[in-house]
Amino acid sequence: MAEAQTKRDLLAQMAVAPIESGMRVGLGTGRAASRGIRALAERVRVEGLRVQCAATSSASHGLARSLDLRVIPLGEVSQLDYLFDGADEFDEALHLLKGGGGAMTQERIAADMSEHRVYMVQESKRVARLGERCLLGIEVIEAAQNVVVAHLAARGLSAAQRMSEGGESFVTDNGHPVLDAELGAVELDMLAAWLDRTPGVVGHGLFLDQADVVLVEDASGEVTQLNRAR
Repeated sequence: MAEAQTKRDLLAQMAVAPIESGMRVGLGTGRAASRGIRALAERVRVEGLRVQCAATSSASHGLARSLDLRVIPLGEVSQLDYLFDGADEFDEALHLLKGGGGAMTQERIAADMSEHRVYMVQESKRVARLGERCLLGIEVIEAAQNVVVAHLAARGLSAAQRMSEGGESFVTDNGHPVLDAELGAVELDMLAAWLDRTPGVVGHGLFLDQADVVLVEDASGEVTQLNRAR
């Protein structure tokens, strides 16, 4: 059982291995990131590693605190040394689709202020083109929902408000609704640029150039490291 546990956690162990004492570390959101948080907490416990952490969601913040990691608010940080996070899809160019957990705005803030960014994914999330299996999450202010849906429709993309499992409108940690849009055959760079400049759009899940490293876990638990070409 111990051997199986070690093999199962290889992805998380590789994600946190480069972290050194004195670093400020960004904590992503989701199942893969939670594994990384637990692996980091184990290094802190066993090695006496001294790190400050900034979480991208209330869920990750709570998990990190429960594991005795030192967590400071993301809004109090201007630079991070290292970030680990997950993704919903990735392609051969290491473009990522994120936002399934609704934390894409904070995740982008953390990524943009990080010196080194590592993303943890399962092989099953590899796609030829982003949007093959998942919808694009777009966080918007409530007053902008209809106009953003209309603008997406004009580009041939259908979108609808995300609902929670209880049938209520999904709301992010920031208090905003999320639109889920089909990507279709749209040019992703152009769509991302348009979303970035559209009033009322708070954030979105197209992470086209954030990944420095993607760690890919296969069904057996083995991990392959992919590095962005420079």
